[in-house]
Amino acid sequence: MKVADLEGLALDYWVARSLHDFVREIQFTDSGETVSIRGNDRGRPWDGRFTPSKSWDAAAVVLERARRIEMRERSEEGPAQCVAEFEGGRGPVEGRADSVRVALLRAFVESRFGDSVGDVLHEPQLLMGVSARRIAEAYRRYSVAAAAVNKWAAVNRAAATSGWSNRIIGVKRRRRKTSSKKQRAFRLEGP
Repeated sequence: MKVADLEGLALDYWVARSLHDFVREIQFTDSGETVSIRGNDRGRPWDGRFTPSKSWDAAAVVLERARRIEMRERSEEGPAQCVAEFEGGRGPVEGRADSVRVALLRAFVESRFGDSVGDVLHEPQLLMGVSARRIAEAYRRYSVAAAAVNKWAAVNRAAATSGWSNRIIGVKRRRRKTSSKKQRAFRLEGP
């Protein structure tokens, strides 16, 4: 699919994919009609709808990444035009569209991925640099390691509540001071 033809949902999706320094997860809401992202943009958390093609609030994250920008409004002579250079981009790129905002977004996507991109993957995704993986696939890769960690975390929690974590894990820890003799006797006797 050509970047020059991107609009609406497809443009929002590819802008989110282009913001790999900010966006961690991409999902779809409103029956798959709206892009939703989760991430942290320079200290500002973002968790919700992401529609830069419709809103300057969302498109501002792209505008903040521009090093140099020239824009021309739509006129009788032709469409709106944006020539820009972005942080981490491939040099100056040009975007054209019916509005300046869409021209800016197309230029941004082109600076990251070139003049063509793939189809929109309508599944929850985890971004890892410029690549995206389905969330189920990304978590499956780490499930064996995570299961082992979770097993030992459960053992730690169980041991900590019984007061015998140093015996189960083999780590010397200070015992909590107890207030009554009965509690002290229980902690000292143990199994």
